[in-house]
Amino acid sequence: MLATGSSRTNRLLVGGWAVSALVNLALMYMLPGGETIPFHLVWIGLSVIYGFTTWRPLGMVVVLAIVAVTTGYILAHHADAGEIGWEEVTAVPLMAAVFVVMVMHVHRRQQALAELGRLAENEHRRAEVQQLFVRLASHELRTPITVARGHTELLHDSSTSEAVRDDAMIVLDELDKLARITQRLVTLMQIDGRYVRQSMDVDAELVRIVRRWERMAERRWSVRSEIGEKSINRERLEAALDSLLENAVKFTEPGGEIAVTGFVTNDGWAIEVSDSGKGLTPDLAARLTEARVPLQWSTTGTGLGLAIVRAVAESWGGEIHVSGQPGKGTTVTLRFPRGAHHAAPSDPPRVAATYA
Repeated sequence: MLATGSSRTNRLLVGGWAVSALVNLALMYMLPGGETIPFHLVWIGLSVIYGFTTWRPLGMVVVLAIVAVTTGYILAHHADAGEIGWEEVTAVPLMAAVFVVMVMHVHRRQQALAELGRLAENEHRRAEVQQLFVRLASHELRTPITVARGHTELLHDSSTSEAVRDDAMIVLDELDKLARITQRLVTLMQIDGRYVRQSMDVDAELVRIVRRWERMAERRWSVRSEIGEKSINRERLEAALDSLLENAVKFTEPGGEIAVTGFVTNDGWAIEVSDSGKGLTPDLAARLTEARVPLQWSTTGTGLGLAIVRAVAESWGGEIHVSGQPGKGTTVTLRFPRGAHHAAPSDPPRVAATYA
């Protein structure tokens, strides 16, 4: 009566209930007028055992019919002998109805569990496809871009035509944009992958990242942080900061100011990136703070930069906030909840990392 593939434990449970049911049926027959408890034990046992095992529909119907007929026969026999009232026989169809309702709920639960299993399997396959795409994209997209850039540079350097050289520079600029988009797509897809967080000096990491950017862009750079050690992933923090600093470089002229500040808040810690660029309206700042996939503000024009920042912040339980005024620059703040502080109580007071 159990479904194919049922375990030995399930068969033992059903066998135990069957023995118990036979005992209670015998007690019902031998104790006219006192059959209430064994009667209910038979039905309760059937309901419990059904909830813990898997049955074929036909097997369930057969068992239900056997229990209903046997308990009904015993109650009718006692009622015919005048030992109980005939109204007590109605308990049989009532218990059968309750059992059918319970079966319906169990069936719905099993369907829900099967659906959850299917969704989990689909999610697993989606993750595998995503990881495969990341691996292919890192090669299949970057390689042709590199080849095309090499040939374009050769054309630019060897041509004596000013028009050809100008066109080649346009192609090189577009290839650089495509390379940045490719890198950000790969980074964004990797954000959801598995990674390890460990205790690191955030102050030192911010100084390292800003120093790297100072060599690439002629701006007035400064960084000050007093966050200390936090549980982070170095690559993801760098990806988020790189996206913000790249936007800051784009929207500031050479000689403009870009500042990175790290500080502790009442409920966590935060990193702030501000620039003296052209700024943005309060309405756009509010939309960028709330938008899931902003399209108006990024180096590439795709919104991938801020999407990476948002993905990193939210993966650590944090959030981003954008503010600014036209002509007065932009500030983007990453706020993270308080994490475990790994410094011992006896450690000496920290000296804030500063670089300008």
